[in-house]
Amino acid sequence: MATSGIHTDNTMLDLTLLKSFVAVVDCASFTRAAERLHLTQSTVSQQIRRLEETVGRTLLDRGPRYVRPTEDGERLLGYARRLVSLADEAADLFGDAPHDEVLRLGLPEDFAAGRLTPLLARFGRDHPGLRLEVTSGLSGELQRLYDAGELDLILVKQLTGQRASVAAWPEPLVWIDSLAHPAFGIEPLPLAVFPPGGLYRNEMIHALEVLGRHWRISYCSTSLTSLCAAVGDGLGVSLIPRRALLASHRVLEPDNGLPVIEVMELSLQHRPGLSPLGQALAARLAAACPTMMTEPLEPVHDPMKGS
Repeated sequence: MATSGIHTDNTMLDLTLLKSFVAVVDCASFTRAAERLHLTQSTVSQQIRRLEETVGRTLLDRGPRYVRPTEDGERLLGYARRLVSLADEAADLFGDAPHDEVLRLGLPEDFAAGRLTPLLARFGRDHPGLRLEVTSGLSGELQRLYDAGELDLILVKQLTGQRASVAAWPEPLVWIDSLAHPAFGIEPLPLAVFPPGGLYRNEMIHALEVLGRHWRISYCSTSLTSLCAAVGDGLGVSLIPRRALLASHRVLEPDNGLPVIEVMELSLQHRPGLSPLGQALAARLAAACPTMMTEPLEPVHDPMKGS
């Protein structure tokens, strides 16, 4: 029996293999892709190997904690998405079962971690015909995925006015140090930062360079929660959203010699022609964001008020 697929240049591209390839790239994980496809991880791994053997190229860069497409994988990815989408449309044309709408949402880590998940869960329960796929990560990567057509709706942090937004909210920033173990007097000044290209990092370094202050990177993480903990424990100074302040932090005010930086905003973006369900989710996010921009990430305990 012939294998179903697309034939091009004498190479048979099996749609099942292409579907697994797209799932692994989207999930950045063989394990999560297997869960999405209701397959075992070993089956997905075998399917990717078969696809790589078919095209004669390595399609995925496999690391101990990451999976991402190679240059050849990126070239194939767009075609794979279109072929799988066309196959799904053809199946729907002759099928009786209604097809769930898929909505792909991107959120910054500090908004996804428990702050928006209740809203998203309620929205999913209210709309059982919706398949919501949420990606959490750094804003720069989310913006890249959105620009590549891999996300439909995103909340991202950006320089004020950097991209056109459906709605945007200012993100007040503060310089912070440890309350118990201050690092501000150390030379060169130790900094807790996001990786290169991450938010606030360039603004911090530029401000210190203008002041002529010597600095060094003492702690680097992709997690805002991790950076806040590092500062609280005395590993360095950082620039964070005011709502992320912890009881272990001391705010460095302008009289400490550091400039006020007001250049960031939270931006809501979605594609033109977004579906009615997508528009409804965007409206719920827009209604929730003003409150979230003022609520602390973690309650700060005031010992004078008791427990």
